[in-house]
Amino acid sequence: MTVHTPIEKFDPADAKVRRDLNELLHPGRRRRAAWVGALLVLIAGAWWLLGDRTPQAAAAPPPVLTVASPLAREITEWDDYIGRFEASKSVEVRPRVSGAITAIHFKDGQVVRQGQPLFTIDPRPYRAALAEARASATSARSDLALAQLELERAGRLVDVEAVSQSEIDRLRARVRAANAALAGADARIAARALDVEFTTVRAPLSGRISDRQIDAGNLVSAGDAGGTLLTTINAMDPIYFSFQGSEALFLKAKRAAAEKGSTVEVRLQDEGDYRWKGQLDFTDNGLDPRSGTIRARARFANPEMFLTPGMFGNMRLSTGQTVQALLVPAAAVQTDQARKIVYVVGKDGMVAAKPVELGPEVDGLRVIRSGLAATDRVVITGYQFARPGEKAATKPGRIAAAAEKKAASASEPLSAQATFAK
Repeated sequence: MTVHTPIEKFDPADAKVRRDLNELLHPGRRRRAAWVGALLVLIAGAWWLLGDRTPQAAAAPPPVLTVASPLAREITEWDDYIGRFEASKSVEVRPRVSGAITAIHFKDGQVVRQGQPLFTIDPRPYRAALAEARASATSARSDLALAQLELERAGRLVDVEAVSQSEIDRLRARVRAANAALAGADARIAARALDVEFTTVRAPLSGRISDRQIDAGNLVSAGDAGGTLLTTINAMDPIYFSFQGSEALFLKAKRAAAEKGSTVEVRLQDEGDYRWKGQLDFTDNGLDPRSGTIRARARFANPEMFLTPGMFGNMRLSTGQTVQALLVPAAAVQTDQARKIVYVVGKDGMVAAKPVELGPEVDGLRVIRSGLAATDRVVITGYQFARPGEKAATKPGRIAAAAEKKAASASEPLSAQATFAK
């Protein structure tokens, strides 16, 4: 027996009832679905309207760079040194006789001339000793006169054989002894006269005197090493400038024939220019093996005694030779990691970076030792916009030295000074 399951027929009325029931149970679901659909339609419309119709950004114009050929000028290169001034002569003033200081004839720190009285030591004991020496000389002179007279008398008796030859010899020896005693007395007079002269202590040289180390009324003792130090005098015209140079700079100067008499210039700490002119005066006879340096000295005229021993200064030494150099503005030199470069623009307008070897700075311009040609067009303005490998628009410029000379930077390496050749 076959059982047939009846097929349920779809009733549209039942589906409507279900929808109504679902709406009653979930009233916001249809509304949210409607809002989501509307938002998607808006996004699709905006993408269609704006996506394909966005205008492309305009290409940036090439940068405008000012270019100029390097300045070709003759320069004089200087080697830079550091040193101090020192007195050309220095004397410690000590007394040559002992005694009490009775007067002082100078003011501390004044300029004195050679032979000028400085101190007076009580001269009375030395004058008395001089008088005693003169008296001894007078007595010796009398003894000599008597001995000569007795010798003459005995000489007249020799012919009649009234005096023996031995007596004549004794009288002659007495005359010689009297002569020697008189010479000794005269020497003592000279020595006592010197002592009297030394009681006035005079300046042994011209220069600036230091302060007095002893006041009037004190006793001083004579002697070269153990004598009392009265004061010191430094000769300051001329004045020396002592410095030390490395072996490399010494070899450079020797090969350039910079010998005694070469021109040197010095600037002081508060000066911007090398205003003091002098000449190389002395070079030591060997290098210090411990430091690899050699000691040298320059001589400067100092009539106003402005330069003072111990004063610090920067010195530059010239070999007297000039060289042809290419110069560009110091600001145009850029740093690319460990190398220095300048930007150049070719005939096709393409920017390129050229590594260069730098020399000293002269009036705001930097000497280029190598890496640049006289025909290159160097970027002197707008170099911050230069990009190697890209094209740029150019306009002509001109390189000129600064009107005002600037002092060399303390960070400059040795042998980094130069001036334009005159």
